Amino acid sequence: MVTRDDSDSPVTVFETSDQGLIAVAKSLLEEADIPFFAKGEGIQDLIGGGRIGGFNILAGPIQLQVPAHDADAARELLKDLDPRT
Repeated sequence: MVTRDDSDSPVTVFETSDQGLIAVAKSLLEEADIPFFAKGEGIQDLIGGGRIGGFNILAGPIQLQVPAHDADAARELLKDLDPRT
């Protein structure tokens, strides 16, 4: 039987259509040496008519993902950027 270890599977820790917040969030993660991936960032201008209101409505907002073992630290760093808080 094959088992899968999900301990380093990507976890979304931040999601927004605001390019300014994405830049700040990336900077904070880089400073803390937390690896991340900006899911959806590369396709914003490829689908449909490009960006409307900051993001492509077909592609959705950009999601910053980190390895699962770094998720708590990343969320703590980014908590003040979340407009819902």
